[in-house]
Amino acid sequence: MNLLVSYELFLAKIITFIIISILALILFYTIIKRKKNTQSKIKVTLLKENYENIKTKILLSTMQNFEKKIWFEKEKLKNKKNKKKILDNKNKKKILYILDFKGDVYANKVIGLREEISAILSVANKNDEVLLRLESSGGVIHGYGLAASQLNRLRQKGIRLIVSIDKIAASGGYMMACVADYIVSAPFAIIGSIGVVGQIPNFNKLLKKCSIDIELHTAGDHKRTLTMFGKNTESTRNKFCEELNTTHQLFKNFIKEMRPSLDIESVSNGEHWFGTVALEKKLVDQISTSDDILMSKMEDFTLLSIQYIYNKKILERFTTSIADNIRKNLLKIFFYKNYL
Repeated sequence: MNLLVSYELFLAKIITFIIISILALILFYTIIKRKKNTQSKIKVTLLKENYENIKTKILLSTMQNFEKKIWFEKEKLKNKKNKKKILDNKNKKKILYILDFKGDVYANKVIGLREEISAILSVANKNDEVLLRLESSGGVIHGYGLAASQLNRLRQKGIRLIVSIDKIAASGGYMMACVADYIVSAPFAIIGSIGVVGQIPNFNKLLKKCSIDIELHTAGDHKRTLTMFGKNTESTRNKFCEELNTTHQLFKNFIKEMRPSLDIESVSNGEHWFGTVALEKKLVDQISTSDDILMSKMEDFTLLSIQYIYNKKILERFTTSIADNIRKNLLKIFFYKNYL
């Protein structure tokens, strides 16, 4: 009996030691991985290989076995010739850098955009080009103002920027798009909305009914204009509208500077248009899709997709997504002020 108890105790110690060792290893591995993951990185993808692989699969699926052998032999010879040309540096292609920007209310992806553009500027030549596949319905002024400024870095360095709009580039999204040397829009993409909007609910009357007083003290006459809980006056309303008009004028001036040929007064009333109408109004330069642009550039350019990778855990991604959605909706309902 004592032997059995001793054995059980010994077994319990072994199991405890194994469990502690495993937990220690997991903790050690997690710490190392976290240190690595805190450093976000730039992912570079050669798009031509993706297109070629798809093309090859489709071609091979339609061939007989003897046709496949002939095709593989031809490809080997073709690859050898291409390698010689590359080694001789006679057929060096220009590079088309491809960026993607899907904007939210806060233009949060500007963090990655600035890193992507910095990476491109460090290696790009004058003959290289950048294609930005843009999708955004606008948002906060400071976020989209910074995003447009980041794109302007390319323009200042003389690197041609093409913006392709497949779905929407409205308001702050169009502020980004207008920086481009050439804007391409899908026929039914939403373009324009050059205006500024501000709205805020006021609960002052409701609070009075509940016998609740709100005190707001400011140092500076215009530290606050309209408020949610205090009493709004004609003076604060006028100041609020003045701020909107000032922002709108700055928005218009920026677009006019980027696209001098555009009749800014005729398109800056906050209205939006579909791509084909936007072309007539000179808001865009061509009706097409980003896929057509890539296919047309493939022969003369090396297509490189540049993507800034944010390393997040699955749980972190899930909670961040929920928090962003809640914050976005609350912002629209309660604090929707000075939005492009």
